Amino acid sequence: MRIDLWLILLIIVLGLAGGIVIEKIRTAMNLRSAEETAKMILQEAEREAEAKKREAILEAKEEALRIKNEGERELRERRNDIQRQEKRILQKEENLDRKLEMLEKKEEHLNQKELEVEKIKRELRELQLKRLEELEQISGLTVAQAKDLILSELEKELAQEMAIRVRDFEAKVKEESDKRARDILSTAIQRYAADHVAETTVSVVALPNDEMKGRIIGREGRNIRALETLTGIDLIIDDTPEAVILSGFDPVRREVARIALERLIADGRIHPARIEEMVDKARKEVETIIKEEGEQAAIEVGIPNLHPEIIRLLGRLRYRTSYGQNVLKHSIEVAYLAGLIAAELGADVTVAKRAGLLHDIGKAIDHEVEGPHVTIGADIAKRYRESAAVIHAIAAHHGDIEPHTVEAVLVQAADAISAARPGARRETLESYIKRLEKLEKIADSFEGVEKAYAIQAGREIRIMVKPEKVDDSAAVYISREIAKKIESELEYPGQIKVMVIREVRAVEYAK
Repeated sequence: MRIDLWLILLIIVLGLAGGIVIEKIRTAMNLRSAEETAKMILQEAEREAEAKKREAILEAKEEALRIKNEGERELRERRNDIQRQEKRILQKEENLDRKLEMLEKKEEHLNQKELEVEKIKRELRELQLKRLEELEQISGLTVAQAKDLILSELEKELAQEMAIRVRDFEAKVKEESDKRARDILSTAIQRYAADHVAETTVSVVALPNDEMKGRIIGREGRNIRALETLTGIDLIIDDTPEAVILSGFDPVRREVARIALERLIADGRIHPARIEEMVDKARKEVETIIKEEGEQAAIEVGIPNLHPEIIRLLGRLRYRTSYGQNVLKHSIEVAYLAGLIAAELGADVTVAKRAGLLHDIGKAIDHEVEGPHVTIGADIAKRYRESAAVIHAIAAHHGDIEPHTVEAVLVQAADAISAARPGARRETLESYIKRLEKLEKIADSFEGVEKAYAIQAGREIRIMVKPEKVDDSAAVYISREIAKKIESELEYPGQIKVMVIREVRAVEYAK
């Protein structure tokens, strides 16, 4: 049994050993097969790698060849460009060389010319010195004396030339300014078309019959004395039929006397007590009228906040005339014109209108206070706290002082326009003739004036000058000087035009 067991064990061991040997043999065979396969794969891989290596080398060679060709091409192009630039540079150098050569020739030529010019200058200086010596010998004048003579002649010529240019410039400026001024003034006058007929101061009281003269005189002249004493007005009773003349410098008192006398005549009861009553009533009535006229003027012009005393003085101007022109109406017209012109020029309309309305306020009391109405008016405006611009315009409206504001000049212009309108003012025949004679006398006093004629009712003077003594530039000077002398020596309303006429006639006969 035990032999069988060992036999079985031996068989099993042998079987196991045989299996192990067989497995090892199989494994060895598989290893040889794997090695051969790996060798084959390696060989294949080496062949592919060699092929790719050759391909890469070929591509690299081709790329290197291509880059080489492009580099050679670019190098050739750059070489060609460099050659072209070198050619241009060579050409420019050749041109510069030629120009430099030409410049050197020109410089040499100029140097020669300069030498020739210097030579000519020396010759000219020598000739000039010789000419000066000969001129000094011929003329008997030194160089300094000749220079003074020439300079004096040049000064005369330049003075004449300057006078001509000044005259032309003044004419141009005057033409333009006159056109602008005419436009503004015509616009202002058209916008304010007021009546401007000269008023006549009424100093005559009509009587129903000549018997009334005796009743006015009264027993032993008591009625006329009472009336003259109460009113301050002289009654002139003469041979004038059915009329009594009132004479007095105070227009307000004259108006009181007129009203009182007319009421006494209408009432018929004329005695000192009744005269005193009527004069008192007439005075109150005139004061009321004065106040109303002043207020109406201020409202009409549109000037607020006037002092009550100034309003009263304005109303007194209702009975004041200047060359027959009512001063209150004239003041209202000046205010309107000054305001309209100020509006056209962009100036202060309120100041222009206020100064225009008050510019003749001094005439309300100029018979009571010493001095010209301009000074009196400025003092009144200052006393009642008017603005400095208004006071200045009042003080300057007749040129007593130089106007420093636009509004003052506008009041001057408006005053002249209002006074210069045809028919606005009148003069007595005697004063009119005297003014014309004085006007012509002023013009005749200037040297070179042949004859002067006052025309246009004394608003223009035409002066004929001698052409051999007065040239064109001197004619301008004479007209300006005559105008200045007229302004300083003559009193006149409005403005006077001075025209100087120089006429040259050349006559020759063909035979």
